[in-house]
Amino acid sequence: MGIRYLKIILVLFLSLLCLIYGLQNLANLEACFQSVSYVLGMSEHTYYANSWFPAITNSGLVWVCVFIIIALELTAGVLLFLGTLALFKARRSDSASFNQAKSLSLLGAGIGIIVWFGFFGVLGGAWFQLWQTSVGAQSLGGAFQYFASCVFIWVIVRADD
Repeated sequence: MGIRYLKIILVLFLSLLCLIYGLQNLANLEACFQSVSYVLGMSEHTYYANSWFPAITNSGLVWVCVFIIIALELTAGVLLFLGTLALFKARRSDSASFNQAKSLSLLGAGIGIIVWFGFFGVLGGAWFQLWQTSVGAQSLGGAFQYFASCVFIWVIVRADD
């Protein structure tokens, strides 16, 4: 029973992580836009100055990227919160019911993995060479931390009851 409560608490905290980052991005929307614009524009790339892929400097496209990032952070957070509630309701159920109640939690954590590994690690890090600037390197480091949190909690929650 104690392991179930640990899973519920971990999912709740991951929900808060996703929601807080999404809400902080909304509260600082212009700064968020500037950061994403800076990265997508591939500014100040001195180590790997050439790229196979073009920079994105169109502000409309940058805004689309910003809203996708924020929408998915918030979606992950909401799904994880709903997953927390589902797990809490199933906490005293049989193992099959508790395992079945994990789906929203796993989906929310999976979306977090897509955001912080897919968008920041793969697209930001590899395509837009995020690591070449101090702003980008800090974002990439943070994204790895959030991605790792999503993966570890996904694995822990996914483990059969």
